[in-house]
Formats: sequence, C-alpha cells, structure tokens
Amino acid sequence: MKNAFAWLKQPKKLLIFALALIVLSSFFAGMFNSSFFSSKVSYIEFETERGTLAGLLYMPKDAGANDPRPVIVTTHGYLNTKEMQDAPAVEMARRGYIVLALDMYDHGNARWDADIPVGSQFSTFWIHSQFDAVKYIYSQPFTKKDSSGNAYIAVSGHSMGGFSSLLAMYFDEMQSLQTGYRMIYAGISVGADFLYTGSVAPQAQMQAAFGSRTVGIIAADYDEFFFNMPGDPSGQTVRLKDYPATPAGKLFLGLDANSPRGEDYVFHKVASGALTIGENTVRASQTGSRIIYTPHQTHPWNHFSAVTTSHLIEFYETAFANVKAAGQNSISAGSQIWQFKELFNFIALIGFFILIVPVMSLLLKLPFFKLAVTDKTAPVPPGDTPVQKSLYWLFLIVTILYPAAIFRTLMNKTRSELAVLGASALILGAVLLIRSIAAFIVSSKKDDTVLKIKGNGGAVTAGICLIIYLLAATASTCFALSSFFIEPTVNQILYWAVVCGAIAALLNFIFYYFFKKPAGAAPANYGLTVNTGNVLSSLVTAVCGIALAYITVFLMQAVFKVDFRLWVLAVRVFKAEHLLTAMRYIPFFFIFYFINTIGINANTRGKKFGYFTAVLMNTGGLLLWVILQYGKLFITGVSLYPDMALNAILLFALIPCLGITAVYARKLYEKTNNVYLASFTNAILFTLITCANTAMFWNMV
Repeated sequence: MKNAFAWLKQPKKLLIFALALIVLSSFFAGMFNSSFFSSKVSYIEFETERGTLAGLLYMPKDAGANDPRPVIVTTHGYLNTKEMQDAPAVEMARRGYIVLALDMYDHGNARWDADIPVGSQFSTFWIHSQFDAVKYIYSQPFTKKDSSGNAYIAVSGHSMGGFSSLLAMYFDEMQSLQTGYRMIYAGISVGADFLYTGSVAPQAQMQAAFGSRTVGIIAADYDEFFFNMPGDPSGQTVRLKDYPATPAGKLFLGLDANSPRGEDYVFHKVASGALTIGENTVRASQTGSRIIYTPHQTHPWNHFSAVTTSHLIEFYETAFANVKAAGQNSISAGSQIWQFKELFNFIALIGFFILIVPVMSLLLKLPFFKLAVTDKTAPVPPGDTPVQKSLYWLFLIVTILYPAAIFRTLMNKTRSELAVLGASALILGAVLLIRSIAAFIVSSKKDDTVLKIKGNGGAVTAGICLIIYLLAATASTCFALSSFFIEPTVNQILYWAVVCGAIAALLNFIFYYFFKKPAGAAPANYGLTVNTGNVLSSLVTAVCGIALAYITVFLMQAVFKVDFRLWVLAVRVFKAEHLLTAMRYIPFFFIFYFINTIGINANTRGKKFGYFTAVLMNTGGLLLWVILQYGKLFITGVSLYPDMALNAILLFALIPCLGITAVYARKLYEKTNNVYLASFTNAILFTLITCANTAMFWNMV
C-alpha cells in the first residue's frame, strides 16, 4: 500500500496530479455553479457615482430583454467577497431568476473613489453598495418591470450586506417619492438587524419605508453580533439569541413591545406606518408581509447552510409568486446543488496547496534556483536525560498553548492585560541581563566556555524581552489602521503574529543558549546555514513558485468563473492594489514565519510523527480555544469570551492556514536543508491570500 503512493514523491507526477485535480474540480465546480450550464455566469464591473462595483451575473438560459425576469441582488458581509453568496446565487439562478452576486465597495474587485479618512471607513461601503447596484440593475433590459416602471428586484445580503439591503429599500422608497416608481420589490437581511441602519433612520421609519414590500430577516440563534436583548451586557454579544422575543423583533412583526414573543417562520401582514419627513407625512401607511427565520446556527454558518439557503429560496418564491416568468422552474427548497460546487471548489483548493510543492521542487533543479539548496545538516541534538526530555515536552506544551492564551489580549489590545505582559517581559529581561553580566564576570576569571555561551544568551534574550515590552507598550499605535496599513483585521492578525513571533524567539533562544548550544548545537542544526546567493535564490524561488501556482487560479476564474475555497478560506484572484497592499505586510509577517519555521524544524525534524507535531504546534492551542469558545456557547448559551465576536470568527480561516504553513515549513525544509524558502513561501503566499480576501480601504488617508 505504501508503494502505491510512492509516485507522489516524484515532482513531475505530483505536478500533473495537482493540475489534474485543479482543472477537473474547477470544471465540475463551474458546472454546478451554472446549474449544469443552464445559466451563463459572467464577471461584470460597472461604474457608479461613488466608484466601481463588481459582481458575478447569473443569467438563466432564455432570460434577457425578450424574456425579462425578476432579479436578485445578493451581497456579502464585512471582510468577504461576492463568492460567499454562492449558495443563494446558484439556487435562485437554477430556479430561473437573474442573480447578481455583488462585491461591495472596497471588497473583492470593487473600489470606492473618494478619499476615506481613517475612522470613517465603515460609513462608506455598506451604506451605498446595494442601492447603487440596484440602480444599475434597474437600467438593464433584462430586469422585469410593470407598466408603471416598478421593477421586480429583490435585495439580500449577509451581515453588513444585510444592513446595505435594508438601507437600499429605504433609499428606494425616498427616491420613489420623486420618480413615482419603486426599483425594489422585496428584501431579506441575513445576519443583520437595525443596529447600524439607525445611523440613517430609526427602525420605525425604516419599516415605514418598506411599505407594501415583502421583507424578511434571518436571525440565527447563535449570531455572534446582532439580535440582542435590551439589557445584555455591553459588547458581550456572543450568546444565545431569540430575535422574535426582542422589542425590535416584535416591532418588525407589527407587534408592540409588551406583546408575547412574535411567531417566527410565518409571514405576517404588517402595517408599515406612515412615512414622514420631519413633521410631514409623505406617504400613508401600507400593508406588507414580514417574516423572521431563526435557524439554530452562528453568524458565519449562514453562508454555508442548506437550512438558511432553503429559507432564502422560500422567501423569494413567496415574494415573487405572482410575477414569475413562464420559463422559471418550480423546484422545492430542499433540492439544492450548491454544496457540490463548494465540494469541488474545496478539491481545487487542495490541488492548489499540493501544487506549491512540486512547482518549488522543479524550480530548485534549475540554475540559480538551486542555490537555495544547502548542505544537509543533522537535526538539533535531542535531550537524553530525564530533565532534558521533560524540558522538551514543557517547551512543546508552552509553544502550543501560548498563542491561544494571549489571543484575546492581543486581538483586543486590552490595555490592562498588555501591561501585565509588558511588565512580565521587563522583569524576565532584567533577570536574564543580571544573569548574563554575572556569567561574563565569572567566565572571564575561569575562562569557562559554557558560561560565556550563557552570558551571550542572557544578553540576547534580555534584548528580546525589551522588544516584547515595547510591542506591549505601543499596542495602540503598533500596526494601527492608517494610509499604509489599510486592512483592519489584517492589522490585528499581524500584531498577534509579531508578538507571538517575539515570544517564540525568546523561548527558542533560551533553549538554544542555555541547553542546546552547550550540548553542541550550532546554527546549522536549525537550518540557518547561509552560502552565497542562498537567501536571494530562496526569495526568487518563492516568488516564482507562487506566481506559477496563481496562474491556475486566474485561468480557472477566467474559464469556469470559480476560484478555490472552502467556506471562509479562499484562494482567489486579485488586482494590483491587493498585491501592492500585500507587499506592505509581507516583511512583517516574514518575521513570524521565519521564527515559526525555525521552531518547527528544531523541535520536529528527525522525530516520529514530525508533521503531526508541527501542525499541532501551530494550531493546537487555537483549535482548543475555538472548541471552548463555541462549546460553552452551545451548551450554556454564553460563550467563553462573550466579547470575542469578529476576532473569534477570524480563527476559522487562520487555523487551517497555520496548519498548512506548518506542513510547508517541514516539506520545503526537506527540499532545501534550510529555513529560507519555507519562510519566504509562507510569508508571501498566506499574506497574499489574506489581503485578497478581506476589506481593503485603498483610498484611506
């Protein structure tokens, strides 16, 4: 059985296997994305008064100017892109609707034109994106309209896309007072309530603007952000929800605050209330349909759920029941195929990550590139005594757990907890410095080599402690949002990574100077041997290898209109702005991945279950953190850290990325006998993946 897979160790055959996996999976993903080629999926960009919006347009066969159809404009939430709307886009196009899966401004390929002052970024993309897209869709000949010019367009979005959808209906109603027609016929918000829309209009006036439209809200029981009860602790939103029982939920269903809990999963006929501007009534109350769905899931789970998708299908089919075109299908809500698209997207994603290894292996055989390979060296000498073995396991456990133990502190930049971290680093640094001075004094008298080594170690580790202190003391300004660091959540992850990297360096230097070097270890055992051109060749190899691998992403997107992804983890196409932004972050992430690669190979190379241990070192603590966070939420109704909403969700993509980087750290080390190619590859590849797949405020000033 072992020999049956021996061919995978041959770079050329592994390359062919990875490419075949990518192409075949992309073909099948495209087939399901287009509902077995019954819909044409096209990438579009269009200019608006505020910038450029982009999206994937799903056009069912025969739909067009001669057969106009209802159109659904569906969009993502904060940090995501249009591809996160795969499920409703595929399913509704399959049922004969025209669908636009939209990139909001400053997400994916869409751009906001005006300057964005730091701190105002959240008042740009979600407020206007959906309504601007609706204006474009309304102008298209394929959009179904009645004789008065009212269009049959539905708006929907997840999270901030939900806010954008609610606001779009409000803006549409205000505009209709001037034009005499409505562009939006129905709308449903997924994972969003009226919390942020209150900056434009209070909920009562927002609902008055809905008028006779059919409007829905999908409010998950375990949504990390919204649908909170009045009186819930401020900022502690990761807890069990029951939106129909809240005053806001009751108001949405046309009930007063003292009424019993509203009934979910049922369409209610609700009087919208009069629409007013100032003291003037500009439109009398109208009666529309309202519904709340409460799936038993979390906020990001909405994206990847047959249950939520079935609710969306039922909503649209009900809203458009009387205006469906003759060519539209009647397919039950339970019949869904989007999962197969996601499955093949995932297989293509696996193929992409496999592809990196043979591409690098083959490049290393070429002139100049082969300079990245150095002579093979022995692993770091293992400890033989019981004390040394115990220290190894202690080091391993600490390495696994500390990134999770300080995750909340670093991601939230909690001042009091950072003060403790900084003070601890100063105290430890002082102890190490005193020990270093003492060792130098004694060694100068006795000419003791071991004491000299420990003296050097004390000085170096004291310096690292000072760096950790400075990182903790300057947290508020370190990698803060600015015109240079323009991706908010990447800034948070970067701060966590740099601090974790500094702590990892401290631990590794302590063990090197005080235990390993006196036992005969040298930098070469850690993969730090450098010869002429080695580092430069490693960098060029990493850049070229990643560029060649990314060609497959762009080709598959161009041909099949799909990228490589599973849920929130995605390798997607990017624009020049994404690349330039990634280049700003790569040098800092390199610090983390360089130290990480050294630590992984120093502690797993030459050991049994080395790859498993490497992955565990990178992900074990964080995975445990997620299990405890959500396990407590599902069991008790309140999470371990109720104030960790967005930052906890970031781990859903970060953990698998760190697992893959651990594998690359080992595998590429085996190819080169040093840490440089693996460090450059991980820093460049995963920074680019991250920067291309989140909010990017390109015009920030």
